[in-house]
Amino acid sequence: MVVLPVVVILLLVPVIWLVMVYNRLARLRVRCENAYSQIDVQLKRRFDLVPNLVEAVKGFMAHERQTLEAVIKARAAAIDGLGRAQGATHGGVAGLGALAAASGQLDLALGRLFGVMERYPDLKANQNALQLQEELVHTENRIAFARQGYNDSVQALNTEIVSFPMNLVAGLFAFRQMPMFEATTQEREVVAVSMGDAR
Repeated sequence: MVVLPVVVILLLVPVIWLVMVYNRLARLRVRCENAYSQIDVQLKRRFDLVPNLVEAVKGFMAHERQTLEAVIKARAAAIDGLGRAQGATHGGVAGLGALAAASGQLDLALGRLFGVMERYPDLKANQNALQLQEELVHTENRIAFARQGYNDSVQALNTEIVSFPMNLVAGLFAFRQMPMFEATTQEREVVAVSMGDAR
């Protein structure tokens, strides 16, 4: 009579452990997907602000057409990269890389635009352009925080996936490591700042 309860307990303990480990991995994966969605939301916000900023400065910077066109082209590429990265949360390193590269191009184009804007006193006094520029700066900060949150979530999931004995359950249920959101080569380059024109 004592043997039956012991056998039941010995069978139940591994099943309960398996369920608990699976649920932990599933929660971590959902947290990563949510963190990625936060990046997505902030990038879309930035993409919506860019055309408004270009329209606001277009009249002041008519002869800076090349800079404005570069911003518009970089925005289109970033939106395309976002579309390709939609499935990136499940190990799509290529999609996430495309998004990071396109986002980096937009960052560079916006940086050039902000630099050119500084040369126009009338534009610096335009409240609409200043407000849009400020919104973009705040959005960039939100994107940075969202990327950090995503990477923190991915690190927690990836650590669990490679740790013993969690890796046994992860392999059994096809949990895969997710890619980190990393800076592109262009974003890692040192920005040259010249104070030669400042008086």
